[in-house]
Amino acid sequence: MELAASLAQLDGGWRPLVEAWLASPAGQALQAFLAERAAAGARIYPPEPLRALRLTPLAQTKVLILGQDPYHGPGQAEGLAFSVPEGVAPPPSLRNLFKELQRDLGQQPPMSPSLTPWAERGVLLLNSCLTVEDGAPASHAKRGWEALSDALVQAAALDPAPKVFLLWGAFAQAKASLIASAGPQHLILQANHPSPLSALRPPAPFIGCGHFSQAAAWLAQRGRALDWAL
Repeated sequence: MELAASLAQLDGGWRPLVEAWLASPAGQALQAFLAERAAAGARIYPPEPLRALRLTPLAQTKVLILGQDPYHGPGQAEGLAFSVPEGVAPPPSLRNLFKELQRDLGQQPPMSPSLTPWAERGVLLLNSCLTVEDGAPASHAKRGWEALSDALVQAAALDPAPKVFLLWGAFAQAKASLIASAGPQHLILQANHPSPLSALRPPAPFIGCGHFSQAAAWLAQRGRALDWAL
């Protein structure tokens, strides 16, 4: 998995950040780790870890949804947080995301399990850790990816164009300080993770949060309309 080869596909907003990270101790350690695991025969997902950055340039980013870890089942991860390719059954968290879309915006199933249309419209679907091994959740956590994802979140916040940051679950919410420190031009919405373990629990259940309609209305008021249709 050659990350440097992906740089040419990134826009000028993200590329300098990724280049700097690749040259940093965290980036060097992560690349060495990936090479070591690949040489040992590990099955690493997704095939294109930086796909979210390729599909959603910084200048076009209107919403940032922060996930934690790629899906670890065969054929599931496609480089976009919460998303799976066409023809793959939606995992439980994605099913709850669809439930809230239906409740909040009236979208009717069937909805595509791939959130690629969102990415192409300005929704950055960023996982904190961008690779994982088959059947082993969080297997690449704390190996260097987090330094990159934190830098990307902060860069999105420092960019002056108004954005909505959707932070679902304690892991994503821990990044709120990276965003708030950049200034008041963005909207931060927080709720429980859409996982079945937390989607309906207080104090901030995901089902019923209304984040999709709130984000759309807030962005429309600022001339950055967004269509959540799938």
